[in-house]
Amino acid sequence: MTLSMQEMSDRFELQDLIVGYCYAVDNRDWDALDEYFTQDALIDYSEMVGVRGGLTEIKQFLVEGLSPILAYQHAVSTTKYAIDGDTARTKTVCYNPMTVSQGQSSDTLVFGLWYIHDFIRTEQGWKISRLYEQKCYRINVPDWLAEQLPS
Repeated sequence: MTLSMQEMSDRFELQDLIVGYCYAVDNRDWDALDEYFTQDALIDYSEMVGVRGGLTEIKQFLVEGLSPILAYQHAVSTTKYAIDGDTARTKTVCYNPMTVSQGQSSDTLVFGLWYIHDFIRTEQGWKISRLYEQKCYRINVPDWLAEQLPS
């Protein structure tokens, strides 16, 4: 498969958006998310944590929903790209370990998922117009947290 210079450039830009999103969440830099998403973006975490909404709602959810999580890190890899002019879709593996606490003790758990991103090319460059988290697996989720998550 031979890629044009434009396709290679597009892939690098799309990958930077995916990684930028992960770093913003890992650093709890909620305002940085504005840089990566369109204003009308739909962010759908319904399979993983039961939440879906626009950027404003999701930022508020992240502030509140990630408070019991002491540490987390997104490791993304093996992205598949489908670019069609000024729109694109990617599917990316995400390995997401977390340390959670409910008071006295802490647990380390792992979420495995796929990020499915839709992108649109804007005057400011590529932006994420939709993010969907597709569930793959969960490991070592404590009971108190499992009760809050969709099955």
